[in-house]
Amino acid sequence: MSFFQPRTNRRIGRFGLLALGALALSGCNLVVMNPAGDVASQQADLIIYATVLMLIVIVPVLALTVFFAIKYRADNEDAAYDPEWDHSVSLEIVVWSVPLAIIICLAGLTWVATHRLDPYRDLPRITATKAVDENVTPLQVQVVAMDWKWLFIYPEYNIATVNEMAVVVDRPVEFKLTSTTVMNAFYIPDMVGMIYAMAGMETELNGVINHAGTYAGFASHYNGAGFSRMRFDVKALDEAGFEDWTKEVAGAEQPLDRASFVELEQPSIDDDVHYYGSVQEGLWPRILNMCVGDDKLCMNDMMMVDALGGGGIDGLYNRELYRGLCSADNPEGMFAILRPDLSDRAEEITTAMDLLPPETPQMSVPTGN
Repeated sequence: MSFFQPRTNRRIGRFGLLALGALALSGCNLVVMNPAGDVASQQADLIIYATVLMLIVIVPVLALTVFFAIKYRADNEDAAYDPEWDHSVSLEIVVWSVPLAIIICLAGLTWVATHRLDPYRDLPRITATKAVDENVTPLQVQVVAMDWKWLFIYPEYNIATVNEMAVVVDRPVEFKLTSTTVMNAFYIPDMVGMIYAMAGMETELNGVINHAGTYAGFASHYNGAGFSRMRFDVKALDEAGFEDWTKEVAGAEQPLDRASFVELEQPSIDDDVHYYGSVQEGLWPRILNMCVGDDKLCMNDMMMVDALGGGGIDGLYNRELYRGLCSADNPEGMFAILRPDLSDRAEEITTAMDLLPPETPQMSVPTGN
């Protein structure tokens, strides 16, 4: 008896720790399952439905595992013993049909839900019982992930903030996201699901918050030394409160221009909230094309150089000759002046400048004799 006693005590101790852990977690606020926005609520419902569907097979399997272990244990002489048994059609039908039915249900559920929750799709509703008013324009917020802070630009109000964002309760929000360095993951659990922000690319996310308050946003993808401090507050305000907030930000003396952006872009950790009272026109396209600084060649200009022949001596010459051409008011006119010898290829080249592949004629495949 003394041989088994220590192991029994250890098991009791483990169960006690699990019980204490469950008791401690009972006081936690599970934001993902109890969010403040309609999109996040739909995502929480999807998690619940998928979990319940999977439990249909998981719970019986766990229960039968315990049942068989008890019923067919070595010292139970009353259990049926059939060493020649090797197959059961009925059991095979149950084992294959039930999981198959669950997979079909899960596939249908996730197909419909993921298309309904497409981050690029404009919101059709504010809540389950309230559709989006056709006269309401979504609040556009341009988000820039940096090392290690978040920059928010409001083009409608010509203001910008660092590590603080404000939205209007029940007004749809359209996020445009990019990054200045590594890939980052933008996440506001109370509002919308996670989406990545990548350098040189623009991703989109649509969401809404239905209750006033201050909510947490953060980088949910490890991105270096300042990852754990890359957080921001989301203020959900009524119309009047949001107008007051925009006026407060607009009152900041410092503008967000190319010089201040280059300074802000330098890596830093645990930055304080900062306001910019104005934003230089055309800054967002330069951020996307990674050429805010004067010494940087814009990505769209580089793509045009590639379309004209690329590297080598000619490429170095083209790099300087066509710098800024893609962002000119009349790029076709500038191109006609700079390269009149290629006027017959103007449509092909200007199409490449717009980042759209030119149409190529169908080529016939030679056949053998």
